[in-house]
This record gives sequence, structure tokens and C-alpha cells, in this order.
Amino acid sequence: MFTSAIVAALGGFLFGFDTAVISGVEQAIQRLWEINDFSLGMAVAIALYGTVIGAMFGGIPANKYGRKKTLFWVGILYLVSAIGSALAPEINSFMLFRFLGGLGVGASSVAAPMYISELAPAHMRGRLVALFQFNIVLGIVVAYINNYFMADIGPNAWRFMLGVEAIPALIYSILVLVIPRSPRWLIVIKGNIEEARTILAKIDPDNVNRAVTAIQGSIYSASTAKGRFFSKKYSFSILLAFSIAFFNQVAGINAIIYYAPRIFEMTGLASSSALISTAGIGLINLIFTMVGISLIDKIGRRSLMFIGSFGLIITLTLVARAFFSDTFEGVPIFLFFYIGFFAMSQGAVIWVFISEVFPNEVRAQGQSLGSFTHWMMAAVITSIFPYFTNTFGAGPVFLFFAFMMVLQLLFVWKIMPETKGKSLEEIEKEFDVKTESLPVPEEV
Repeated sequence: MFTSAIVAALGGFLFGFDTAVISGVEQAIQRLWEINDFSLGMAVAIALYGTVIGAMFGGIPANKYGRKKTLFWVGILYLVSAIGSALAPEINSFMLFRFLGGLGVGASSVAAPMYISELAPAHMRGRLVALFQFNIVLGIVVAYINNYFMADIGPNAWRFMLGVEAIPALIYSILVLVIPRSPRWLIVIKGNIEEARTILAKIDPDNVNRAVTAIQGSIYSASTAKGRFFSKKYSFSILLAFSIAFFNQVAGINAIIYYAPRIFEMTGLASSSALISTAGIGLINLIFTMVGISLIDKIGRRSLMFIGSFGLIITLTLVARAFFSDTFEGVPIFLFFYIGFFAMSQGAVIWVFISEVFPNEVRAQGQSLGSFTHWMMAAVITSIFPYFTNTFGAGPVFLFFAFMMVLQLLFVWKIMPETKGKSLEEIEKEFDVKTESLPVPEEV
């Protein structure tokens, strides 16, 4: 179980590397191809638009062909994207291959957390699913280190920054071939109880019959579930997945990760110092993601979100104040604390929480909804960030992010439930009770 979770989570490493490596490339391609700020924003965000499409439709192959096969083809997309974008002769082909990589990121954010959550026992599910986020952050750190050490190797350094991703992509694609299929997918979608029982016997041999019975008890007939995802039955789950994914991005995390060198240069740091500070962000992200993983099954998802919300409000407000007053000495420290609070809360919780809140029969659609919301917001914010900071200044932008975190705090306080230590089927039963009290029409 642990080995399978690690392999699936390695898709997160490629996810993180692919999204962060662009931070060391964006200024080079702007100079090389002489593109304006708007075109640069699109070149950076094009992978995110691919991610939106991958997330939107990633649930389809994950349901039809299985989580395992979907993860294999995700690895192939990463491989093709890495090679193609590194060799791109002009901006359009560059954007095409970055788009393909984005498809892989989107599909990975659907299939990997879902696969791990369906494999893991309740008492370990938070930590195991959060391994996906840990690998995302590890990929980000490696991308930053990669960018720093390759920055001075010549005018084509950016091509090597991108192309090196092909190596882990190939390794990942091979490793995925040896992991088992999801037992819940086998029972709920394929009706293959015997293979699922064999896999469950390796995971938790003392509770095989109980697990099989619980999974079978959660099944709705295909005619009942078909076409009814946006219905009252799933409305509470949809609200939760949409909200946590929305707030994840309006915290400004992807804008900061993608444009970290640019932000630090705005504070007066030299280019080399900005890259070092960016690597520091990656390291803080990694350390506090591990903190979040260690706590997520102990104090719970909701408690981590409470702590994180307060920390994000304070740090974003301090960064906004620094830009309004043109006193930048504390900005790197504020951003380091910001990353720490984000990593241990939203970063550790999001993929775990989305993978938990939907019933077995619609988990693929629900994971797609959450991932789609997350990446749609990421694409929009990443696209407009350079324009808004250049037009209005960084102060108002960071103040907006801080206000959004106030709204997140209200969501956590009033709406977000705790899911730690409960099986997926137990969570489903609790949500059925909550949904009955919601004033939502029968069909939305």
C-alpha cells in the first residue's frame, strides 16, 4: 500500500516541477522572442489552461479505464511536454508543448489523490494522500534548484531547465505499470470483487470482508447515478470541493510561485539574490508541508485550515503594507512565513479533502470538479498577475489576497466539516444527513 501510494504520488513531483520550472524561464523567453507582458502572461499560463482541460476531463478516463492507466498516460504527457518545450523554436510551439504538460498536471491532480484515497485505510489516508502534495512541493524545490544551477550555463540555459524533466517522467511512467488497480474502482465501476479482494487483503488483511461489504453498500445503480452529479444528493460535497479549491488559489500561491523572482526583484533584490530567495521559498514550502502531513491525521484537516487562515491573513497584509509604504526590508521574511502557513494548511489539506468528500460512485466527477476549480482560478490569476501588478502596483493585489483569506476563515468556521479518522463510506453517510438539511432544489 505504502509503495503504491509513493509511486502514485510521484506524479505530484512532476506536477510541481512542471509548474515551478517556468519561474526561471519566463524572463529568458520574453527577451528571446520579444513578447509583451500580456503575451508573457499567456505563455506562462498556457500550461494552466491545459491543466484546466486535463482536470475537467480527467475523471472520464479515470472512471472508464481506471486510475492506474490514467496515471501512466499522465507520465507520457509529461515526457512529451518536457522534450517538446525544451526544443521549441518559437513561442507558439513552446505554448503547445507547455499546454500538453498542463493536461498531464490536470489529469494527475484528479487521478493520483483519488487513487491513493481509495487504497488507504482511514487512519492513514490523510498522510498518504498528502504525499501527493509533498511531492508537488519537492518538485517545486528541485525546479528552483535546477533553475539556479543552470542559470549561468549559457544563452540556452532555459532549454536545459525544461528538458531535464524528461528523466523523472520516463521513470514515473515505468513505475506506474507495477502498482495495483484501485479496489474501490474495481468494485464500484467494474464489479470485479475478486481482484479487489486480493488487493485489499494485502492492504488490511484483518478487515477485507468488512471493507468489501462497505464498498458494495455504497453503490448506487448506474441508472440512478447517471447524469445526476449536479443534484441535491451531492450538493454539500460540491460546495466543499468548490470552496476549498477556490480559496486555495485566491490566496495567491501560484502567482507567488510562478513569479517569485520577479516579486523579489520588485523589492530591490538583485537577480541572483532573487533566485536564491526563490529557492528559500521552495525549501520553506517543503519543510512546512512535512509539518502539515505529520499533523493532518492527528489534529485534523479543519484545525490546520484554521491555523493557516489566520497566518495567511497576517502575512499577506504585511506584504501589502510593505508595497504601499515602499519599505521592502521585511518582504522576504513575510513571504517565507506566508509559504509556511500555506504549506501546512491549504497545501497539505486540499487534495486530501477533495478526495474524501464525494461518494464512491461519483468520486471521479467530484475530483474533476475540485481540480477544475483550482486550476481555472490558477490560470486566471497567473494570467493577470503581471498586468495588475504593473498597472496598479503589488500592494492592492496582495491586499486582495488577504481579504480572500478572511472569507476562507469564515468558510472553515461555519461550513467545513472534519473528516479525519473516518472511512470514505462513513463520510458519505454523514454528508447524506447534512445534505438533507440544505435548501437546494432537487436538480441544480
